Amino acid sequence: MLVNNTQAASNVQQITRPDMDPANAAASALYSGALQAAQHSVTVPAAQKELDKASDRIDEAFAKTRVQLQATTNGARTEFTEYMSKSPAERIREQLLKEQGLTEEHVQAMPQEKQDAIAKQVAERLKEQQQQQVAAKATASPAQTRKETLAAI
Repeated sequence: MLVNNTQAASNVQQITRPDMDPANAAASALYSGALQAAQHSVTVPAAQKELDKASDRIDEAFAKTRVQLQATTNGARTEFTEYMSKSPAERIREQLLKEQGLTEEHVQAMPQEKQDAIAKQVAERLKEQQQQQVAAKATASPAQTRKETLAAI
């Protein structure tokens, strides 16, 4: 297919403004470029400084939160480890004293009869707890018992 060069050349026309000669056009382009560069150099550093400050504040807040969480986690971990190191009887005794609003110091200051009564209550609760565990194992299916045994291993 042949293209008529005269037709293509007539379609492409240069857009020129009659009010601007080439020197004015070049000066206008330089001026607008310089203006944009000046605006960019003034606003970008100020905005960047604000962004940097905001980023620093966020980083500081995260660091403070991380320190607080680590302190809380360490305390909780220590508390949990102490609790798990106690025997079932010690746990039951601690719970019983807490329910009655007593501390170990209060119990030590009590007469021997009351101390014996508390020890008897602890023994009864321990026996009840063991009976509940035995009953739960008796009613458990053999498959569930195997799973519990394997999980205990």
